[in-house]
Amino acid sequence: MENLHLFGVGLGLGLIVIGAGLGIGRLAAAAAEGIARQPEAADKITGAVNLPLFLLEGVAVIGEVFALLIVLMK
Repeated sequence: MENLHLFGVGLGLGLIVIGAGLGIGRLAAAAAEGIARQPEAADKITGAVNLPLFLLEGVAVIGEVFALLIVLMK
């Protein structure tokens, strides 16, 4: 019962990884489809997709840091 916080952290980390993977996959798939439809707009599409990808990855890293802090503070 005293290590229940570790179960919560593990569950949270799993959800973070799944959510980030799904989000990045959907963004990349939409970008690839857009580039396939209009190859001449590849630079604009890639530029427009980069910022949301970086923000999504940043949120995942921050979530992992918080989970690590929970483990280390307990």
